[in-house]
Amino acid sequence: MKVFARLGIPSSVGLRRAAKSGVAAFAGLRRVARSEIPSFGVVRRGNASTLRCTWRLIPTYGLLFLAALALGGCVETRFESPLGDNIESCDVAWKGLWLPEEAPKGDTDASAFFVDHECRFHVLDQPERGAPLKQIHIPLNFVHDGSNDYIVVSDAQLKGLVKLGPPFAVDPRPEKSFFFARYALRGDRLDLYDVDSERVAKLILDAKIEGTISKTSTELHVYVRGNRGQMLEIVRAHAIFGSKPFSLRRSEQSVEAYEKALIARQRKE
Repeated sequence: MKVFARLGIPSSVGLRRAAKSGVAAFAGLRRVARSEIPSFGVVRRGNASTLRCTWRLIPTYGLLFLAALALGGCVETRFESPLGDNIESCDVAWKGLWLPEEAPKGDTDASAFFVDHECRFHVLDQPERGAPLKQIHIPLNFVHDGSNDYIVVSDAQLKGLVKLGPPFAVDPRPEKSFFFARYALRGDRLDLYDVDSERVAKLILDAKIEGTISKTSTELHVYVRGNRGQMLEIVRAHAIFGSKPFSLRRSEQSVEAYEKALIARQRKE
């Protein structure tokens, strides 16, 4: 699950493992103690009664994920609308088993996702070490805009996988919100780029885009308002994604072979 946490969506098990390995930095799982976002205007300060950003992936990373309990902080950006009107449910180039390109040395945690022959995205989760893997289906959506490619997933699509609270400081509460990530796929290499929440918050403060910011000493929750067309204009006009990708490599292994090898390594510990 720590792969999907790069998209902002972790499981309770995967999140703890990702925090230990340092991989859970994707959908906005970063400390904000030294944030440059000032504490005035639309920024709200105070002690949050609950840490609601419980995915980031997920997936996600996944795609992916919104909590970093072990890191002591939480950063997330959600969007009011999907990314444009031309949204697809499949990118055939994603088919196969994907593993982190640079897994921590000695890592024996399950950290992979699989896109099957029907183009369905599955997170490979392991409830406990040595146990068989579970394939958890997540409906991902894809947007292609010129030379740029994006992933879109709604919080409603994650129900049953993780517990996500409503967006912070947004009234009335929306029925659903969306997470975005940019990706670049070249051959058997997949690079995932998460949203830079501090950069997006600065755009809101500068009145370049509309939205809400909720900030405490260790958390930053950003909600971007707008319709589908405006979401597309935002990603076209502003560099809202981070510059350092989380990279994965397509494996030649089958899911069965990966599971067998993973469990064998775990039993040697």
